[in-house]
Amino acid sequence: MLDASAGFTLKQITKLYRDRMLFWHSDKFHYPLHPDHELKIEKCVSCLSTCIFPDKTTYPIDETMIHNGPPHPSNEGYAYAKRMIDVQNRAYHEEYGCNFTSVVPTNIFGKWDNFNLEDSHVMPGLMHKLYLANKNNTDFVVWGTGKPLRQFIFALDLARLMIWAVRDYNEVDPIILSVDENDEISIKEVADMIAEAMGYPLDRIKYDTSKSDGQFKKTASNKKLRTYLPEFQFTPIKDGTWFPLPETVEWFMANYEVARK
Repeated sequence: MLDASAGFTLKQITKLYRDRMLFWHSDKFHYPLHPDHELKIEKCVSCLSTCIFPDKTTYPIDETMIHNGPPHPSNEGYAYAKRMIDVQNRAYHEEYGCNFTSVVPTNIFGKWDNFNLEDSHVMPGLMHKLYLANKNNTDFVVWGTGKPLRQFIFALDLARLMIWAVRDYNEVDPIILSVDENDEISIKEVADMIAEAMGYPLDRIKYDTSKSDGQFKKTASNKKLRTYLPEFQFTPIKDGTWFPLPETVEWFMANYEVARK
C-alpha cells in the first residue's frame, strides 16, 4: 500500500482518470478554472501531486520536470488528469491574465485524514491496517518490500504553506511544498514508527513481496520554496521534542468510529 495505494491505483487507473474528468466536465464545474475566470476570482491555487512526475527521471525532481515524460504506470490516470490543471493554469494566465497557479505537496499526514483501506495515501492506510492487525491479534502485512522512499509533510505545515501561497505566491509555474531531500524515509521506517506508537511488536510486521512497491522514490527538491521561505521550519516526523506521527496515531485510535474510513 504505497502513496495513494499502489494496489488501488494499479487496479483503478481508469476510475481515477474518469472521476477527475467527470469533475472537470460536471454541470457545476465544467472546467474547474473557467468559473473562476467568469466570476473574476482574483486568485486560485490548485493542488497537484508528486505522483504526476515522470517515472524515468533524474533526482531530485523539480517543478520544471512535470511534463518531461510518462508517469509511473500505477499513477497514469491520476497523473495525466492532474497535469492538465497546470496546462489550464497557463492557458488562462496567457489568454486572460488570470492569477492561477498550483502547489505540489509531497505525502501528507495528520489528523482528520482519509483512512480508507482502498484509496487512502500511504501513512493513513498503514495506520488503519495496523490498527486492525493489533485489534485482531494478527500479523501486520505491508505490501511490497518496505524499501521505497517518501517525503512526508505534516498537515499543519502544509496548511501554513497553503496560506502563504494564496497570499504571496504569484507565479503561474507550480511550486513544490516539501521537506528537505535528506528527510526522505522508507516505508519500513514508517511502518515501524506506527507500530511503536500503537505498542505493536515489530517482529509481527511482514512484507508481501509478491505485491508491487509502486514507484521506488519521488525525491522532490524544495529549492524553489527555500528561495521564498528560507527560514521555514518543518515539523520533523521522527526527531525533536514533539512527534506528530504518534499524535496522529493516537488521534486515529481514539476517533476510530468517526474517522474517515
